[in-house]
Amino acid sequence: MARGFFFDNTRCTGCRTCMAACADYHGLAAGHVYRRVIDYEGGVCESGADGCVRVTSYVYHISLACNHCDRPECVHVCPTGAMHKNELDLVCVDAKKCIGCGYCTVACPYHAPSIDEFTRQSSKCDGCSSRVAEGKQPICVEACPLRALAAGDADDMASLRSEAVSDVLPLPDSSYTEPNLFMLLSPAAAAAERGEGAIANPCELGDLGGE
Repeated sequence: MARGFFFDNTRCTGCRTCMAACADYHGLAAGHVYRRVIDYEGGVCESGADGCVRVTSYVYHISLACNHCDRPECVHVCPTGAMHKNELDLVCVDAKKCIGCGYCTVACPYHAPSIDEFTRQSSKCDGCSSRVAEGKQPICVEACPLRALAAGDADDMASLRSEAVSDVLPLPDSSYTEPNLFMLLSPAAAAAERGEGAIANPCELGDLGGE
């Protein structure tokens, strides 16, 4: 049974509490994250010939971790079988098999896996498998102060809102890996479909930001 995340883009303020909670719970070193927040902005604020100011500017935030895709490319390219879906249908890394080749980090369009600088092995969000096995929610979901995140059975997540989608700029086309990420988009995200926006925090995001 596939599992995934629901993200309410209309609620997220970009506070990064989800990131901090995840890093703290998993004991990650500074700069090593499993969940990231993308700040995306566009539009302009300009004065017209009539002296009136017209505003088309917008900004929105996307909280993103591993999407535990139905067709995970990280699993497909892993030469040792270290990257796999566990009994909860969450994508995980078997440390006993991982050789740190980094193929998964290149293949994943969301850049979810990364090579841990200390263990030299692949490291990523496992959907808080140990918590889920105990009937608990992932720590990012529990920590979100605006309740912008939910997690559970993929079908349940998809049905939370009839207008939920799996595509939003600047994320890659969902047809590539069929991510179990379902989003309720804000008006700002709808405005971004015009295509004039850009990631506002590329340095923070590293590979995901295009750096």
